[in-house]
Amino acid sequence: MQVVLHSDDINLLSYWQEVIEKECKIIDSLEELQLVRSSLVVVNYSACAAKCNNLIIELRSRGNSVLMLHRTPSLEAAKLLLQVGVMGYGNAMMKGHFINAAIDTIEEGMVWLYPELTSDLIKSIEANPQKNNDFILEKLTDREKEVALLLKDGESYNSIANTLNITARTVKAHALSCYAKLGVHDRVGFTLLFK
Repeated sequence: MQVVLHSDDINLLSYWQEVIEKECKIIDSLEELQLVRSSLVVVNYSACAAKCNNLIIELRSRGNSVLMLHRTPSLEAAKLLLQVGVMGYGNAMMKGHFINAAIDTIEEGMVWLYPELTSDLIKSIEANPQKNNDFILEKLTDREKEVALLLKDGESYNSIANTLNITARTVKAHALSCYAKLGVHDRVGFTLLFK
């Protein structure tokens, strides 16, 4: 899938080109961008703020996937943009490995959200006080249960690592094992099991 970049900020475009591990094509005008087909389009939110919804709908109608990057990302903006069809949303200046992870995730047909926003989203979902979650945890090892209980509350991998005195990498390994055992693909799906 071709990666297309659009921004009104030349420095941002330069940064993206530097960190993205795939070959990218830059498109300067919104009019030209609306003609792109079957690509993964990375757009700077400020370049289309007033026309974002229409642009996303137009791009999606031409078989594109959209990764919207924003210098000041917020959960409210993420919810609105996801509703109109973006496949990913994050900080325009986030580290290169996050941008590449977002691109890879979107190319696999899944939705990607900046990790801090994922935690905020999870924390914003209200729990059902009458739901018994004990049966969900039965399939997990004791350590996976410890990780799962913290994950379901929206804690970050680093926070869980500090709480359990293990590495963030180990937390991620336990989390992936939990997801596989419980038949979910990501943190949001996992959290929804408990809500």
